[in-house]
Amino acid sequence: MGLALSVWLSGCALKPPPDTAALAADQLANAQPPAAWKAGSAPGAPSQDWIASFGDPALDRLVAEALQHNNDLRASAARVEQAAAGLKAAGGQAWPAVDLLARSGGKLGGDGSGLNGWLVSASWELDLWGRVRYVQRGAEDRYASAQADLAAARQSIAGLVAKSWFLATEASLQRQLAHRMVEAGDESVRLSDQRWRIGAASEVDVVQARASREGFLDAERQLDLAYGNALRSLELLLGRYPAAELESVGTWPQLPAAVGAGVPSELLERRPDIVAAQLRVAAAFDGMQEAQAARLPRISLTAGLSSISSELFVLKNGGDSITTSAGVNLALPLFHGNALQAQVEAREAEQKAAAAAWAQTALKAFNEVETALANEATLRQREPILAAQVRDGDRVLALEQVRYRVGSRDLRGVTQQEMAVYAARSTLLRVQAEERVQRVNLLLALGGGLGVD
Repeated sequence: MGLALSVWLSGCALKPPPDTAALAADQLANAQPPAAWKAGSAPGAPSQDWIASFGDPALDRLVAEALQHNNDLRASAARVEQAAAGLKAAGGQAWPAVDLLARSGGKLGGDGSGLNGWLVSASWELDLWGRVRYVQRGAEDRYASAQADLAAARQSIAGLVAKSWFLATEASLQRQLAHRMVEAGDESVRLSDQRWRIGAASEVDVVQARASREGFLDAERQLDLAYGNALRSLELLLGRYPAAELESVGTWPQLPAAVGAGVPSELLERRPDIVAAQLRVAAAFDGMQEAQAARLPRISLTAGLSSISSELFVLKNGGDSITTSAGVNLALPLFHGNALQAQVEAREAEQKAAAAAWAQTALKAFNEVETALANEATLRQREPILAAQVRDGDRVLALEQVRYRVGSRDLRGVTQQEMAVYAARSTLLRVQAEERVQRVNLLLALGGGLGVD
């Protein structure tokens, strides 16, 4: 008796799906995570409120608006609701199914029998092999996977909003720079025209000054367009009409302190897209186990309660008495043309595909972190170099302008230096924007929290 109970309990126990360690050992055999990030990182865990770390209230409001109104997020939320409904339907299979059948024949009934009656039937499958529970657990895994996908989508949208905001800020600052260069060009045209009139310069200087100013004016117009396009892209993320009506503050938010990145292996447990991929592996595993259990006998308990009467015929046992029934049904698959085995093989292939997709998601995540760390390190080195280049360029430009005013230098030196200073300042703005964009990329790659509902 004890041995039979032990065998029955072992048959009832569900097999666990592969965990993170098993997946990593099997699928990442050629890319085992190292003990620390190769590109180097600060100690500690990633921030769980990375939006607030930029100290920009305007960015906080934009992210909150996008999380509420972005249509891609609404679609992801609907998929969570769909998975929840599937979970509810799967859970119903664990309970008895109860049905009611009733009819009223009468003398004018369609079959002329005059039968009246009702039947309540109940059936409950004894889940000896776990088929029903595998169905239910697979639905739970799909629901959890949809929730993790939604969390990943929320982070992605928040990151896109932040990066779009920084790029719009850069475009605004680049416009301001171009406008200052146009004003400097106006001054060069005025000065060269004045010197030409008194004979201290040639008409070539005047034309050259005008050409330089027109180049800066063209750059300003292009940056106007880039700024408008950046605002429209941001408005789309917010679920607004793309009217380029947002206003950028035109100043950089603070760059947070160095981010703690933890260790690579922790990423497999933390990033929501990796978690979602692992849950899809678990769901595929449950589907394979369900298909294997479907090849085994099914035993169901049945019960019934009925009452039948007739106005035309005399029925046995008085006609309208209430009767009950109970029994056990056995269904044993004997021959289905290899369909059941093919179903097992198909589900096994689904699990292999899901495991490979998990591994690819993990490798992509590792690459994103290493790339963002390397980019951040290079950008930190470039910014002070470019800032020094701007300072030196401003000093050279001032000297060239003095030499031109006193007549010891033609306008070409001033124009060339103006272009050099403009290029250096523009590059510095680009690097400052990229620092913030790469910080967002790193925070997203690490799977840090938003801290925003």
